[in-house]
Amino acid sequence: MNVEAFEAEVESIVEALPPHIRSQLDNVTVEVAFRQPADMNEPLLGLYEGVPLPERGIDYFAVAPDRIRIFYAQHQALELSDADLRTEIRRTVLHEIGHHLGISDARLKELGWD
Repeated sequence: MNVEAFEAEVESIVEALPPHIRSQLDNVTVEVAFRQPADMNEPLLGLYEGVPLPERGIDYFAVAPDRIRIFYAQHQALELSDADLRTEIRRTVLHEIGHHLGISDARLKELGWD
């Protein structure tokens, strides 16, 4: 899958979210990065950077958007079929959105978003 198709897949996953989930994605960007930063020690498929919704207090305003990055090269390195790659991309996007929503890794695993 080329990077343009990968980006389109990520975008379609976000657009297909139920409205009650999409409405909670204000002040967060979802983007594709070619690869994860070199200073990261373990390979990651995606990364959430920000303050999860449940941790935001009344003083949370005028801040830069949270960011979800989905890493293209790390997904490609899995060498999956197109169908399996789409499944993995979806799992990664949902996992990182789960972090934004404040869902723990244990609960994400229960939901199959690990």
